[in-house]
Amino acid sequence: MAPDARALRQWMFKYRSYTPLPFLVIMVLFARPTVGSLLAGFCVLALGEALRFWGVSIAGSETRTTGGVGGTYLITNGPFAHVRNPLYLGNILMYTGIGIMSLALFPWMLIIAIGWFLFQYSLIIASEEEYLAGRFGEKYERYRRAVRRFVPRLAPYVSPEPPAKGIDLREGLASERRTLQAITLVTLLLIVIYLVRETGG
Repeated sequence: MAPDARALRQWMFKYRSYTPLPFLVIMVLFARPTVGSLLAGFCVLALGEALRFWGVSIAGSETRTTGGVGGTYLITNGPFAHVRNPLYLGNILMYTGIGIMSLALFPWMLIIAIGWFLFQYSLIIASEEEYLAGRFGEKYERYRRAVRRFVPRLAPYVSPEPPAKGIDLREGLASERRTLQAITLVTLLLIVIYLVRETGG
């Protein structure tokens, strides 16, 4: 791989939590929410966060690392038994939900945001898959052949090896605290914007 491509992948991984923030700011500043958009969007947002929470309750705090691609365990149970990247899929659903809630520059801003996610995650996932293939070998290749990146399979993948980790809700809450706080803040902001617009403020 060319050095510039590797550096771009590393940059995308390191700042993956921050690069979507401009879209979030625009979705708040240009928000035109309605009751219907708030309800429908929040359902999508909640679905995305539920998927994320399920994933981090198994994978743990390693999902928050920024120093470099890595991983102690190959997680193939829980949501990972249905889709290889449940946290990234959860992120896409969450931002889609916010876009629907806000109706900011709708639907073009949402389409651009989803396009950005797919571009960013394609680079990050390529690096992660290289690492996992090198560390776990045939065990990962077998899993990768059976489970897709973003399109969930209905029947869960069953690994011949016992799960590396089980669900730990306390670890999940500790890892997701900032995300849950951000969801609450954005939702309240959009509700306030709706109420101000409705009252002519």
